[in-house]
Amino acid sequence: MPQHARTRRICRDCDGFAAVAITTGTRHADGSRATVRVTCPACKGTGHALPAVLVRAGR
Repeated sequence: MPQHARTRRICRDCDGFAAVAITTGTRHADGSRATVRVTCPACKGTGHALPAVLVRAGR
């Protein structure tokens, strides 16, 4: 039985992991680690790449 075709392409910059939490190395007063949330700038945090037709090109 055929599998479903993937209609949206995964972002090649982040491989689909669009948002990550990075530890800063410091700790809060309660002992938990301070983190910074970062999203992929290429796909704007969606995890999927835009088709080349939709990307604006030109001047």
